Amino acid sequence: MPNSERGPEGAPILRPRACPPARGRPRKRIDLGRVADAGLQILAESGYEAVSVEAVAERLSLSRATLYRRISTRDELLTLMFDRGTQQLEVGAAALLAEGREPSEELPTLVRLHVGSAVDRRRGMAVFFGGAELPPVVLSRWHAFNRRYEKLWRGAVRRAMDAGVLPPGDPVLTTRLLLGMVIWVARWDRQGAAYTTEEIVVATLDLVGQRAPLR
Repeated sequence: MPNSERGPEGAPILRPRACPPARGRPRKRIDLGRVADAGLQILAESGYEAVSVEAVAERLSLSRATLYRRISTRDELLTLMFDRGTQQLEVGAAALLAEGREPSEELPTLVRLHVGSAVDRRRGMAVFFGGAELPPVVLSRWHAFNRRYEKLWRGAVRRAMDAGVLPPGDPVLTTRLLLGMVIWVARWDRQGAAYTTEEIVVATLDLVGQRAPLR
């Protein structure tokens, strides 16, 4: 019962008792960015089937119960990973294109950005761009991301064609060939020992008629 005091007119003044302090240890704050990055690392190292809430908890030295408070299912984890990985790539590409570089520099730099991400993510890029293994909850995000990302690339490819940097052709087909080549090279080269990022960039651009100088 609350404490009871009397006011000037004799009316009771109710004052609640102080609540006792919460028992147990305070809940640990979960950095969802670190959770997504850990999941992406597991995906790159061990493949799609190895990704789980339990594996991420172990990677981050968290108890499963602690992580389950924020990420309770594998689909939630994959959604978080997808949003993290694709947002970084899309924001990076948009920022690069906003710089207004000459087409002869813009396209190689865009290819280099994509190659770097593909090599870093490896199996993750193939899954996220392939879409086949993604759960339904992520699939709608995948379709939306692919439309936006391909549109950015089509603009750069079209500008390169208009400037004579690339041979005339279908910008949509050329864009998809460029993206597909990079993703699959990264997937095959899983250990990262066979080819450097720059070697992949040069080989990719050579196939479409633009030479990119090695850095």
